[in-house]
Formats: sequence, C-alpha cells, structure tokens
Amino acid sequence: MKNLLQISLLSIGWTVLFVFDAFGQDTLKYTGNTLSRIDYHHGQLRPAIGTHTRQIMRANRSRPAEADGFGWTYNHAPMIAYWNDTFYVNYLSDPAGEHIPPSQTFLSTSKDGVSWSKPQVLFPIYDIPDGYQKEGHDAVADNLQAVMHQRMGFFVSQDNRLLALGYYGIAMDAKDSPNDGKGIGRVVREIYEDGSFGPIYFIRHNASWDQKLSEFPFYKKSKDKGFVKACEELMAKPLMTQQWVEEADRDDPLIPLKKQFKAFSYYHLDDGRVVGLWKHALTSISDDGGKTWQYDPVRAPGVVNSNAKIWGKRTSDDRFALVYNPSEYRWPLAISTSDDGLEYHDLLLVHGEITSMRYGGNYKSYGPQYVRGILEGNGTPPDGNLWITYSVNKEDIWVASVPVPVTGEPTGHAKDDFAQMPESEALADWNIYSLIWGPVGIEEKDAKKTLALRDKDPFDYAKAERIIPRSEQLQVSFEVEAGQDDHGQLQIEFQDGKGRPAVQLLFDGDGVIKYRAGYRLGSFDNYEKDKNYRIELDMDVSTRSYGVKINGQEKGRRIFFAPVDAFERVVFRTGTQRYFPNPDTPTDPDYDLENAGAMDPEAVYFVSSLFTSSE
Repeated sequence: MKNLLQISLLSIGWTVLFVFDAFGQDTLKYTGNTLSRIDYHHGQLRPAIGTHTRQIMRANRSRPAEADGFGWTYNHAPMIAYWNDTFYVNYLSDPAGEHIPPSQTFLSTSKDGVSWSKPQVLFPIYDIPDGYQKEGHDAVADNLQAVMHQRMGFFVSQDNRLLALGYYGIAMDAKDSPNDGKGIGRVVREIYEDGSFGPIYFIRHNASWDQKLSEFPFYKKSKDKGFVKACEELMAKPLMTQQWVEEADRDDPLIPLKKQFKAFSYYHLDDGRVVGLWKHALTSISDDGGKTWQYDPVRAPGVVNSNAKIWGKRTSDDRFALVYNPSEYRWPLAISTSDDGLEYHDLLLVHGEITSMRYGGNYKSYGPQYVRGILEGNGTPPDGNLWITYSVNKEDIWVASVPVPVTGEPTGHAKDDFAQMPESEALADWNIYSLIWGPVGIEEKDAKKTLALRDKDPFDYAKAERIIPRSEQLQVSFEVEAGQDDHGQLQIEFQDGKGRPAVQLLFDGDGVIKYRAGYRLGSFDNYEKDKNYRIELDMDVSTRSYGVKINGQEKGRRIFFAPVDAFERVVFRTGTQRYFPNPDTPTDPDYDLENAGAMDPEAVYFVSSLFTSSE
C-alpha cells in the first residue's frame, strides 16, 4: 500500500511538473473577464458588430427538393475555402444519425457568400464488400456502406489547383468509431475552374484495408501529372497531414504528432512559429512548421471549450481570432481576438440562436458547432472579412461573415434610411440571422430600398439587430410595413448589452399592434397590410417607462416589462425568443418533431428606416 501511495504521489508530481513546464513556455491563453452563460443561447455576450449568419442548407426529409435532393437529416462537419472567386463549402451527411451509414459528402458553392447553390454529391456512397470483418469487431459486413469522417476538406496547391478531400471509415454498428485508424482510406479529387470535378482517387489507404478491394484507383494512377504533383505537395506538408491523425494508421509516418488529439487547426505567428489548436482548447507551439511540437498539447489557460472544434486564424488586419463554443455545451458560438496570437482578451457573439432540432438521430447535439474557417493557403475573400462555416444541431449548414477589424463597440447611433444608402453598405452595422425559409436582406418595396424580413419557417425566425451606444435615455423612430395582417408576427425589442429586453412591441398575426406588459399583452391599435407605420419611442431607464407615438398619434406612457440599466440593442425578429434547449435538456434526442418538414404561409415585413439618439 505504501509503495502504491509513493507511486501515485510520484505520478502526480510529474504531472504537476509537466504542466508547469508547459505553461512556462509560450502558450495561447485567454486573459479577459467575459464568460458566457449557458442558460441563454447567446451566452449574454455582446455581438461582434456586423456579423451576418446565413443558413445555406436546411435539412428536410419530406421535401428533399427543398434541401439536398436526398432528404438526409444528419449534416455536419462543414469545411470552407475560397478559390477562383468562389466560396466552397463541403460537409458530410448521413440519412439520420452520426456513424450510421450510408454516408456521403456534399458540396455547395457561392460567388458572394449570400446565394448558395443546391448541394451536389462530392464523394458518393461507398459499398463495403460483404463478408468484410473489421479488426477487433465481431460483426460481419452484410449490405454495409462506409461512413464518411473527415477533418480536412480542401487544399490549394502552388500551381493553383483546388483539391477536395474526404475519408471513408467503417462503422460496424452505431457505436463503432469510423476514425479508429481501421477504415478504408482518404480520397481526393480535383475541382476545376468551370465547377466540374475530376475523378476520385485514394491518396492514402489504411494499412488494415486490402487495396485490391478499393472502388477508386490510387492517385499515382492518374495520367494528370499536375494532379499527382499537387497530391504529393500536400503530403509533404506536416501541417496538412496533421489534420489526418484520427483517421490515419496510428503509426503513419506522414503524421508528425501521432497522439490522438482531435480536430487540428493552426495559424502562424509573426515570428514564424505555428500555434496548434485541438478540441478541448488544447494548444501547443511548433518552431519548425509542424514537424515537431514544443510540448504535448495542454489546455489553453482561461479558454473554456469542450469537445466541439476550435478554430484560429490570422485576420486581414494582421491580428488574430479564435472562433469556438466558450462552454461545456455547443452554444453559443463566439469569437475572441488577440494582437499577438497568444494572449486573447475579449469574447464576442457570432451565433446565439438554436432552432428546434426537427429530426432526432444518433449523436445529435444542440447548437452552432464544429466551426471551421478558411485555412491558410485556401484563399482570401476580397472583402477582408472573417468567413466561417458550422452546423446547427448537426442538421443544417450555416456560413457567417464577421467584419474585420472585429469589434463590439458601435461607432454611433443608428441613422439608417435604407432608401438613401448604397445597398453594399446598408447592413454593414447590422447583425443578421438569415434563413433559407426566412431570408433577411435589402429589397425594393414601391421602388424604395428597405430591410426585408421574410419568414415561412415554422421552427425558426428571421432576425436583424442594430447595436447602438449605451443609452439610459433613448429616443427611437422607425418605419415598418407588414405584407399581411392575418398571420405572422414581427417583434421589435429594445435590449441591454447582454440581450435582456425591457420593451417589446409586436405586429401580431391578428392585425393588432401590441406591447408586452409583464406576462400579458396590451394593444395600441389595429394595423393594415401594405401600410407604412412610423413609430416613435422615448425611453427612460430611471423611470422604467416609455412613451409611444404611432403615425404622430400619442399612445401614452407604459412601464418596462423588465428592468435594464441601459439600452444597447434594437432587435427586429419574426418570432418569439427561444429558451429551449437549456443546460438540463437531454442530448441525442431520438424523435422527430411533428410536421418536421412543413412550411408556413410566408410573412414579410419591410423596415424602411431606423433612427436612434440619446440626446
């Protein structure tokens, strides 16, 4: 017993020494004091101003033509690149749940990051020969297909060739891992400038797989010498192949750090060193381009992150950013910035909404998760923004653009008359949450530009949010027009810096303009469709009251339905704020929601102006 105690103490001592030794060297760390609150989907974080989040693929089993053409509802692990003046996003997909075949990889493209193509199959379903047995597993393959699981999506070669990559793993049952190094192998194909695809090849097989059984040839069989050269260029780069570690053979000589740290991403510091990042906010530094690492990855001090991905990037203003879920849950999605790439000091919101999970399935988790950005060398969008992609609920695929420099501080009050603003600049200071069935954007109405919010999604809402200077007395005027008066709802909220509302007005589905008065709703007046309404408010935090005018008519003063110490946000939203899921909600729901593929009659609202002041 004494010897066991001595051994345990010695082990603890070595662990402590290792941690102090690692922390004694440079390591990425978070030194800010902002933390997220998991009982709110937005974490009560201040938004990164001007962030535009867009749903680019909405899963639908009963209306497959509205989605991917297959009706598959497990969609996850997207990757993004920018090449040939085009954005590319690929993601893996299964019919219902993770690791349950069949499986394939889809690709969607966009010229502007706003309008996206319907997904097309990039890597198809792969049949495993009947009778196959996986080492260490008793099951025998019978009408079994491979499972796709990839940590690397794209590579742009020095000759400007765009390669897309995927990995075919084997899951003998729902709980068997396809990334255990005992799969089939990694595939590659070229994407050409005209948008067409080259043939599929294997670039690396797992040693346990009999290559004679492979459906696709080995890359060296290609007659395209430039393609072969690009493949070999990729495999000569340690920072590229390090991304393969989980799926590769456990002793693969192409993998520099063979320990099973997951979902590698990286960026270069000013001095040429490389910062590596893995799940659980693990980090290390390399002096030689990823061939070796100064210390085994350790948790970055102060960075809160669980088993969802974390992604780092040098931004276009020569600063640095991390994007990740700053909690033990997969919400919210946030961004932190740094001047030197090592010390991070702020935490701002990127995506703070969780729609209903419409379809249950194996290993389905709530929230905006598994974020990836444009890897070094995989393109630079001309707008200088930070572009990322992620899934929501492992179901829908999203893309977000975050303006650079990243900031949570507004430059001034809103003076937005959309008819007088260039369309390219009209939403620069707005944060938008835009759905396929609920798009948000600038549209013409009666020959005038307006901010339009449309919504035919029964499970989600469209949202546009304007961040304003902190104001204890706030004057607001806006003009809005509803395209209908018998369905839909537009909520206008005035919130503090943490997203807590104090005043809420509603254009409700029964044709009445209402206001929230505690747990009840009061009424101001009826409204008519296609009629413009100018609404003016005068709000005072000290008295917890506000006055209202509608088209010049006084409507009296009302009391805040909740107290705030100041106003910092104006929100237009086509539905009610959600609080489900919450920290107590069980994960992995195995049920589908009723009428999960249904569509509501469309409601549309046009906001033509917003002016705020605190004078």
